[in-house]
Amino acid sequence: MAVRPLTFLRQWRDDLGPALLRDIVLVNLAICLVGISYGAITVGEGLPVWLPNVMSVVVLAGASQFLFTGIIATGGGVVAAVLAGILVNLRHLPFGFALADTVRERPLLGSYLMIDEVVAFSLAQKEAEVRRKVFFTCGFLLLFFWNLGSLLGALLGQAITDTEVFGLDAAFPAVLLALVMPALREASTLGIAVLGAAIALALTPFLPAGTAVLCALLALVAARPWRAEPP
Repeated sequence: MAVRPLTFLRQWRDDLGPALLRDIVLVNLAICLVGISYGAITVGEGLPVWLPNVMSVVVLAGASQFLFTGIIATGGGVVAAVLAGILVNLRHLPFGFALADTVRERPLLGSYLMIDEVVAFSLAQKEAEVRRKVFFTCGFLLLFFWNLGSLLGALLGQAITDTEVFGLDAAFPAVLLALVMPALREASTLGIAVLGAAIALALTPFLPAGTAVLCALLALVAARPWRAEPP
């Protein structure tokens, strides 16, 4: 009976393959660095040491957590910070539609782990079973490494007074850029991405933090009529 879990884990590992597992682990190590940045920034702004990890467990959404901390630190109210986080997380609605079959058996857990990096790795898989295993493997590793980084950052927050000096603030966008780079090889995808980036940049000075990124989704609507209909 003791062999069954080991056999299951070996089969799971073999289905994913060493290269894919390596990529998932490397991205999550980078996410740990982002978590350190988040924990250090949160404590450095005068917020309590326990807050980064509570947020990391309850919310588990890096962009929203950074946004929440930024609004609170600059004197904004809790209601405004929560609403801004909800707006940023609206991008998870299309994620849910795209991965509905993948998380159908565990919808609550699937919705909890539906993070950008997890979605990116999962959608890159063509086989449904592999996609499911990639989703939950990356999701649980992200949950562990993000919370580990948040805890380390919070503990070191008083020592690291300026995270920009260490470049930790750039880790989050760097990870996302690395994930989307392979998809940008397709001309149609690259065009939509460029249009979305242009929309976000143009609207950033005029909209509350986080909402300009949501407006970048308009690029998908604008580009759809240009796609050729299947025969």
